[in-house]
Amino acid sequence: MDDRAVPPEHETGQTVPMHTPPTQTPPTHTPPTRTPGARIAPEHVVDVFVYVVVLNLAAQYAPAVIAETFALSLLAALLLKLVLEVVLVLKGRARRRFATAPTTAGRVLGALTLAVLLPGSKIVVLELFAWVFGDAVQLGGFFLVTALILVLLAARLAVRRLLFPPPPQRKRRPSSER
Repeated sequence: MDDRAVPPEHETGQTVPMHTPPTQTPPTHTPPTRTPGARIAPEHVVDVFVYVVVLNLAAQYAPAVIAETFALSLLAALLLKLVLEVVLVLKGRARRRFATAPTTAGRVLGALTLAVLLPGSKIVVLELFAWVFGDAVQLGGFFLVTALILVLLAARLAVRRLLFPPPPQRKRRPSSER
């Protein structure tokens, strides 16, 4: 025999299993939303893909919505994601201000903020798209972009409910214990 290594099964004549099946059961808990080391949470990537699909469907069926190329529609979906996230944060703050305001003046200020933010956000989206993309990407007019944003948010919610488990519910104490 030469000096080369001999596998253990040839020395003893017995076979050694190459792979032993795992004895652990798979984890039953849901993975965290954001994995360690990940830069972007998975639901944000899914949102952009949903926005691309909705935007391209709108471009196909609504003549006023124009996205000249797929690459531009992908960039437009990314810009929509960024703008809508900022708008949703601002709307949430305005709602909390409205709901938690101790005075009438605070509630009026919260309501006025919402009244300006709701239509104003659509105008910002239209102007931003005109500035960034020019004529290559157009979202139509005010009412069409409003409908598009509502469909985007509804599709996003539907896909998130389909793919991601709901967050755990906190147990509420009865009102007599509060």
